[in-house]
Amino acid sequence: MKSDGERDVIRSGAELRLPAEKFRTLALHTLVGAVIGVLVLHPMSKIVYWFEFKHDLGAVGESLWSFLASRFESAFILEMMPMSLIFSAMGGCVGLAFGLYHLALVKQQRRVHYLERELAEDIPALIRLGEGEHLEFKSSVRWDFRQDKINKVLELVIAKTLVGFMNHQGGNLLIGVADDGEVLGLENDYKTLKSKDRDGFALCITDIVINRIGADMCVFVHCVFDDIGGNDVCRVIVESVLEPVYLRDGSHSKYFLRAGNGMRELDAREAIAHAARH
Repeated sequence: MKSDGERDVIRSGAELRLPAEKFRTLALHTLVGAVIGVLVLHPMSKIVYWFEFKHDLGAVGESLWSFLASRFESAFILEMMPMSLIFSAMGGCVGLAFGLYHLALVKQQRRVHYLERELAEDIPALIRLGEGEHLEFKSSVRWDFRQDKINKVLELVIAKTLVGFMNHQGGNLLIGVADDGEVLGLENDYKTLKSKDRDGFALCITDIVINRIGADMCVFVHCVFDDIGGNDVCRVIVESVLEPVYLRDGSHSKYFLRAGNGMRELDAREAIAHAARH
């Protein structure tokens, strides 16, 4: 099981390498595409040209290879350089497209590996760790144990926690667990939902993300359930998001960041500075 320090090293190292990796990958794919454009696309166009117009060219007795050789040599003379540059640009564009596709696959693969690493740590082990920079406990989403009734203000607290993790390095939110690690379960929350089961609870979390953070952020939040001593616990795995994520609170947008064992609201200057670094 990884400690918070090990998580920091892995995630921060990946973040530092990411821009340089993107640039190198796109540059390499573009360069290779440009070379292929000159060495492959250009000759292929000449092959098509030869087959279609060899009678007009008076090249009936000339072999394809001798035709290509003569045309390839002429491709690098000054008069033909614009044509070679056009094919180079065409190949570079194709290479860039493949580079972007490759980066998308790598990003998806990293997300899968991240989720696999997180899921390798079971909920009881996380509870034993206690709250930390990447782990938060919440008793419920809607049920206020102190007032013994529904309190929808608690949904705002959940949303704030999700935003804080997204703006930091990701993390885990265990719902149904008290601050001291006591497993309380989700039965009281289930009673407040239209669908009184795990599916209804997961939908509730999704609604909180949509209404308080944004529908586009749903892909970074994953709910996993486990039965601990006969009580359901929901583990919300939150991925880090590169762009700034804000919490909607009425007509205001607020920027929260995970700091130690809690969430800290940043003012405008701090939020801009952190977003630029992140």
